[in-house]
Amino acid sequence: MPMNAAEIETMITEALPDAKVEIRDLAGDGDHYAAVVVSEAFRGKSRVQQHQMVYDALQGKMGGTLHALALQTSAPAAS
Repeated sequence: MPMNAAEIETMITEALPDAKVEIRDLAGDGDHYAAVVVSEAFRGKSRVQQHQMVYDALQGKMGGTLHALALQTSAPAAS
């Protein structure tokens, strides 16, 4: 069963409470999404580490229930 965007956003924000998350359904099929995730937790982490944090938040659903997620991650811009 496909995941919906709200479920993905909820899982990410539960793991990264300060995250600003934007989800787009790329194909309209509930299997292919793009996500932009901005969190202070990413500061000082490599892009790979940032993506791993998001994948960990999805609790093993990547590659299964969630077929594809194009990720853009970053720490908030310094003010």
